[in-house]
Amino acid sequence: MKVIATAGHVDHGKSALVEALTGTHPDRLKEEKEREMTIDLGFAWLDLPGGERVGIIDVPGHRDFIDNMLAGVGAIDAVILVVAADEGIMPQTREHLAILDLLEVERGIVAMTKVDLVRDEEWLDFVKKDIYDLLEPTKLSKATFVQVSALTGIGLDELRAALETVLAESPVKVDAGRPRLPVDRSFSIAGFGTIVTGTLVDGSFSIGDDIVLLPSGKHGRIRGLQTHSEEIKIAIPGSRVAINISGLDVDDVQRGQVVVKPSHYQATRRLDIKFRLLGDAVQEIKHDQQVKLFHATTQRQARIRLLGLDRIEPGQSGWMQIELLEPIVAARGDHIILRRPSPGATLGGGMVIDPHPARRHRRMDKSVVERLKQLASGTAGDVVEAVLKNSGPINFKVLSEVVNLQDEAFREGVKELIVDQRALQFVIRDQGADDDTFLIDRQSWQKILASLIEITRDYHKRLPLRRGIPLQELRSRLAAEGKIKNAMINLAEEEHMIRLLGDQVALFDFTPQLTAGQSEQVSLLMHKLDRNPYSTPSVKELKETIGEELLGYLTTEGILARVGEDVVFRAETYRDMVEQVTAKLSGGGTLSVADVRDMFSTSRKYALALMEHLDQIKVTVREGDVRRLA
Repeated sequence: MKVIATAGHVDHGKSALVEALTGTHPDRLKEEKEREMTIDLGFAWLDLPGGERVGIIDVPGHRDFIDNMLAGVGAIDAVILVVAADEGIMPQTREHLAILDLLEVERGIVAMTKVDLVRDEEWLDFVKKDIYDLLEPTKLSKATFVQVSALTGIGLDELRAALETVLAESPVKVDAGRPRLPVDRSFSIAGFGTIVTGTLVDGSFSIGDDIVLLPSGKHGRIRGLQTHSEEIKIAIPGSRVAINISGLDVDDVQRGQVVVKPSHYQATRRLDIKFRLLGDAVQEIKHDQQVKLFHATTQRQARIRLLGLDRIEPGQSGWMQIELLEPIVAARGDHIILRRPSPGATLGGGMVIDPHPARRHRRMDKSVVERLKQLASGTAGDVVEAVLKNSGPINFKVLSEVVNLQDEAFREGVKELIVDQRALQFVIRDQGADDDTFLIDRQSWQKILASLIEITRDYHKRLPLRRGIPLQELRSRLAAEGKIKNAMINLAEEEHMIRLLGDQVALFDFTPQLTAGQSEQVSLLMHKLDRNPYSTPSVKELKETIGEELLGYLTTEGILARVGEDVVFRAETYRDMVEQVTAKLSGGGTLSVADVRDMFSTSRKYALALMEHLDQIKVTVREGDVRRLA
C-alpha cells in the first residue's frame, strides 16, 4: 500500500487535480467549500492502471496553513508537486519544495496544471525550465514532468502512468514489529465509537490488538480496521488506515498523538538532531533559540541547544539537542522540520539521531558530537554501541526500539560488539518473571566495575579485619537500578574481581591480615583462655581488652566460638565440649544444666549458654529441666 501527497502554492489546482484523478473532492470542511480553498488535510484514493490502490493526501497551499501541510507529508512514498501553468513558481511552491527536500522525499512528479488556460508555448517552456532549475539542487531533481488539465482531462492518463512508474521504484515498507500510527484525524460514528486515521509505519496492527495512545498513556483495543473504506483484518506498514478503537472517547484523541502497542514506545521531551538550515532561511540559528518543531503529525514548541558551536548560518549544518515543552513519540531516523514561531517561516530540518538522550549534553564536549556522528553514519555495531554508551545497561527490547534498526541488522550489530568484546551480554533472572537479557558496553561496564572495586577496597581499608563489605551496603552504594546492581556484582565475580562470601563481598585476592601488634594481642588472649578454658572472660571484657574489630575477626575466622550473648570459648575448647556432651547423651541419656556445669567445673552461666546454643543448632532438645540428643 503506497501513499502520495500533493504540494504546491494556493489555488494552483491541487484539490481539483485530486478530484479529477479519484472522483472524490478532498475538501470536506464547510469553510473550505465556502472559501474554495483547502484549509486542512484532505484524503482520497485511486486505482492505478496496474490495479494497485494508492492513497492520496491533499495538503493546503496557503501560507497560513503550512502547519497542516506539514502534518500530511511526514510518511509518504512520493509527491505530486503542483505548479499552475499560468502563474509558474510562487512562494509556497518554493517553501513546499524546501520542506520536501528537508524530509528527503526523493520520488515525485511535477504536475503543471491549468495548461488549458495557456496558449503561449514559449511561456510554457519558460515555466518548465524555471521548475527544472528550482528542482536541480533538491532530492526531486529527477522528478517526472507532466502537463495536465483537471478541467479538460489533458494528461491525466499520462499522470496515472507516471505515478505507477515512480511508485514501482519506491522500496517496500519494512515491518519492524513496532507499529505506530501518528493520528491526523479523529472522529466518532454512531454505533461504532472512536475512529482515528493516519499512515501506519514500522509495523502492523490487527483486530483485537491492545493499543496505547501516546503521550497521554490512555489504553484501548482495536475493534476494526479499514483502508480506503474496505474492512481489513491486518493493517500493513505504509498504508492509510482507519482504526475503530474501543475504550477511548473521541475527546481523548487529537492530531499529533500516536497509536502504538503497549511497551513498544516511550514519549520523550528531548531529541538529539542532525540539522540543516536552509540556504535562504530568514535567520541564523542561535543557541537557546525558541522554535516550532514538526514531526509526523505533531507540532510542539521547543528550545534549541546547539552542540559544538554557537550558531548555524544559512546553508550550514550542525548538531543540536532539542528540548520540548510537551512530549512526542519519535524514533531514530525520523525527520523533523523547524519553523520560526512568529512570524512563521521554515528554518530547516533534520534527522532524529537519538530520541531518548539520557541527559542534557555538555555543549562543547567533543565526545558528544563524535558519538552523534557515530550514531548517524556508523555500522550497525557502531550504532548499537553509541546508544549503549549513553544509556548504560539496557534490555534488548528497549535497546532495539531506541536504535530503530531492522531486526537482522540489530542482532548483527549486537553480535559484532560481543565478538569484538566491546559489550557484554547478561541475563537477569527475577523470581516470578521471565528472564531478561541486557547489554552493556565495555566502557560503561569498566566504570561500574571500577566503582564496585573502589567501594569494596575502601571498606577493606577502613575495616581490614572484616571478611568483606555487607552485600546490602555494596548494593546501596552502587549507582544502578536494583536488578542491575545484582547482575553487575555477579558479573564481577565471574570475571574474578570479587568473591561472594554469603552476605559479604570481598576483593578476589583479599584476606584479612593481622598486624604484628594484633598478633601479639591474640597470642596473649589464647594463653589467658587456655588457663581457664571453661570460664572465659565475658564478651564485654574481651571488647575492652582487644577491641570489637579484633574480637569480630577471631569469631569470623573460627578462632573463637561465640555460644551466647556474653559467652565465648576457644574453638578447640568448644568442639571438645560438644563432643563430651554428645558422648554423655548417646544411648538415650539426658543431662541437666547442673550436670554440664559439673562436667566442666564451671558456673551455671557457661553451662546454660552452651546448652541453649546446642538447642538452637539442633544438637540437643530440651525436655523440662534436661536435654537429650536431637
